[in-house]
Amino acid sequence: LQNVRIDPNSISFSMWKDIPIPFYLSVHFFEVVNPKEVLQGAKPVLNQRGPYVYRELRYKTNITFHDNDTVSFLEYRKLFFQPDMSSGNEEEYIVVPNILMMGAAVMMENLPNFVKLLLSGALAGLKQEAFMNRTVGEIMWGYEDPLIDTINTFVPGLIPFKGKFGLFIELNNSNSGLFTVNTGVKNISRVHMVDSWNGLKKVNYWRSSECNMINGTAGELWPPFMSPTSLEFYSPDACRSMTLVYEQSGKFKDVPIYRFVAPKTLFANGTDYPPNEGFCPCLQSGIQNVSTCRLNAPMFISHPHFYNADPALVNAVEGLHPSKDQHALFLDVHPMTGIPMNCSIKLQLNLYIKQVSGIIQTGKIKPVVLPLLWFAESGSIEGSVLKQFYTNLVLIPSLLDYLQYIFLGLSVLLIISAAVTMVMSQ
Repeated sequence: LQNVRIDPNSISFSMWKDIPIPFYLSVHFFEVVNPKEVLQGAKPVLNQRGPYVYRELRYKTNITFHDNDTVSFLEYRKLFFQPDMSSGNEEEYIVVPNILMMGAAVMMENLPNFVKLLLSGALAGLKQEAFMNRTVGEIMWGYEDPLIDTINTFVPGLIPFKGKFGLFIELNNSNSGLFTVNTGVKNISRVHMVDSWNGLKKVNYWRSSECNMINGTAGELWPPFMSPTSLEFYSPDACRSMTLVYEQSGKFKDVPIYRFVAPKTLFANGTDYPPNEGFCPCLQSGIQNVSTCRLNAPMFISHPHFYNADPALVNAVEGLHPSKDQHALFLDVHPMTGIPMNCSIKLQLNLYIKQVSGIIQTGKIKPVVLPLLWFAESGSIEGSVLKQFYTNLVLIPSLLDYLQYIFLGLSVLLIISAAVTMVMSQ
């Protein structure tokens, strides 16, 4: 137990501080094959591109221990493109929605017509269209766009940022916020449980106290002696706490594990699952509106290919093929220690697009939740770390168990032997 808690003197501290497990971020883009037809009201046809794979290094800084059995830290991520593991390179071009323009159009839908007409004229002058042809690197890490300044001129504060725009621009060389978690020194059952995030005990993105709660751990480690029920973690990327449920027991390279997966209710709407009402306004089940924590842009998260979602979402486009094997997330955890052995967390990013009156660039696009990309963050313990883990936490405890029974058996034999000797002497 002393080796599981967060303590500079514990065996696992260096592993907690600088995670030695190789993590990989795999990104798959959805190219829009028929953009001109979509502008005329046709169903979008999608073609999955990728994966584009990045090696992910994680390390903690600003580690500060507090008197109340907690420790604060910032965890940073650095991403390095892996050409040999990718199906393509970052210089490849892909046709995707003009995320800034289409997002802003939906956000401005209820503004006066004259404002929308002025913006539409400015968009025409900038030669902005509903779809754009950009490189993978630009979409991921950012591109200069005069549209940012134009939108801020007409509707100040609508998109409160300047400079480049990219879907992953804030992920690389950045941290996920200041976590304060329990060290487990005084109470091992609370180790790794989040005490606060950015100083908050609750977030304020959602419409119910339950949905705003920060539950579970930071998503890396869990308390020891886990039960085969569920586990929780707070995800800054999803702006919410997430609960995974136990699916089955098994082994990962001879190490016993519990597998946890996402329940079908994770992204269900408030009608199908009332506790999720606080995450609404909702559309169909299987997608979650994250506009309140994404600058009010009409963004939704889901499982890849709308796995476990309302079939209407899949049928609204062509080219999706949801599959449990390819698109379900999972987490394999060693129940005795709470340490993940193998994991693959998968999410899809979607943009709600539609025709907006007054903005001619939106054409006759029918309302649709359009998949932009999906990604998987995957990693597993291997090599010398796995060997050390297996020896210290599986092999030695098993040997001690066997020795316990051997000593018990020897004790019984000695007692029987002594009794027989006594009887014979009499």
